[in-house]
Amino acid sequence: MQDQKKEKINKQFIGKVVSTKMAKTLVVSVERMVKHKVYGKQFRVTKRFKVHDEQGGHKVGETVTFVSCRPISKEKRWRVIEAGR
Repeated sequence: MQDQKKEKINKQFIGKVVSTKMAKTLVVSVERMVKHKVYGKQFRVTKRFKVHDEQGGHKVGETVTFVSCRPISKEKRWRVIEAGR
């Protein structure tokens, strides 16, 4: 058997910048619609991610795209790849 490299699957999200108060870190909020299993009603679920931003040029309210990466700190496992969509 030959060694086959598995391709790493990076998760990718689009969210809105909520906070830029930390150095090289953004807090990004991602909203998604979820349907209740029993009742069928749709509702919004919001999750906040701490995202690494090397340049630090983003502002609150901007939309950014970010992907998973190696752990950078205790809570940061994401990095910005694209801004303004």
